[in-house]
Amino acid sequence: MSITSFSLSATDGKARTGVIRTPRGEIRTPAFMPVGTAATVKAMLPEQVRATGADILLGNTYHLMLRPGAERIAKLGGLHRFMNWDLPILTDSGGFQVMSLASLRKLTEEGVTFASHVDGSRHMLSPERSMEIQKLLGSDIVMAFDECPALPADRARIEHSMHLSMRWAQRSRDAFGDRPGHMLFGIQQGGLEQDLRGQSAEALRAIGFDGYAIGGLAVGEGQEAMFACLDHAPDQLPTDKPRYLMGVGKPDDIVGAVKRGIDMMDCVLPTRSGRTGQAFTRHGVVNIKNARHADDPRPLDASCTCPACTGYSRAYLHHVFRAHEMISGMLLTAHNLHYFQQIMEGMRVAIAAGQFEAWETAFHAGRAEGDIPPL
Repeated sequence: MSITSFSLSATDGKARTGVIRTPRGEIRTPAFMPVGTAATVKAMLPEQVRATGADILLGNTYHLMLRPGAERIAKLGGLHRFMNWDLPILTDSGGFQVMSLASLRKLTEEGVTFASHVDGSRHMLSPERSMEIQKLLGSDIVMAFDECPALPADRARIEHSMHLSMRWAQRSRDAFGDRPGHMLFGIQQGGLEQDLRGQSAEALRAIGFDGYAIGGLAVGEGQEAMFACLDHAPDQLPTDKPRYLMGVGKPDDIVGAVKRGIDMMDCVLPTRSGRTGQAFTRHGVVNIKNARHADDPRPLDASCTCPACTGYSRAYLHHVFRAHEMISGMLLTAHNLHYFQQIMEGMRVAIAAGQFEAWETAFHAGRAEGDIPPL
């Protein structure tokens, strides 16, 4: 099979559930994509990531082009073979990382020239080069190259950036060409301005993409402002294509985004938090570094079926974190990714049953309870 498709199976309010079909497998939506920045989900083996329920991973164009290099990965059989992940992969375009990580960058109509944060070497990223790199990597879902200004920014800056991104979106579409079995997503920009978001959506729809992302959020504007934007932004995009909210987020953010019509999300939070001793549970966040856990024989979450909760006590997890043992990050990351995927599965089931509102109420009530009392 070389075709890709998206179909909705149920809606409940604005919340949607469906499936994205690709030659490498089906992606159940709403979907959370673990982030595999440098061709690995940190502290996890690929089969462990799959066991959490993930249908798709995110790879990073900027990091992979710098190290080990897209051409090298292509020679070694592409990103799937390179990292031993045979399910779908989405690659971002590299634009956000250039703006946030690179130094000595220069933005022009052509693209962005920058110095690598790894070794200072000079590089150029343009819509055409981004499409070339993502083709070399062999990703299933390719993101158009865009510019993402940090918020807050004045309206003139946001408007200029949005129009530039739309010109780059057309160039990305042209450079992507006809690639059966692969999808190209356009990225809506416009900051928190509803009319600019609308103009961006109109431009993207005119170009035509296989899916549409909402970019430029989760960049410091806060949840209230983000949700206010999501109250209208997804509605401006086609209903028959996947909608992807980039870089989100915390469990509350994810549920709020799906409630407003989002189908896909990604975030480093569950993996990064796992490495720093934070575990997400049904009852809120547990800081395993805290001394209250040192003598606690109970699991993180008695109802959780992940390896950390079924095989280890809070006391052990506290000990290995304090001792700087690698297994600490491995176990907590596995738990966090499992929990995030459980949220997605819960929402998919609830939407299909027409019970999303009841599920959401129970979700928030559980997290409001807080962690179990100390012994």
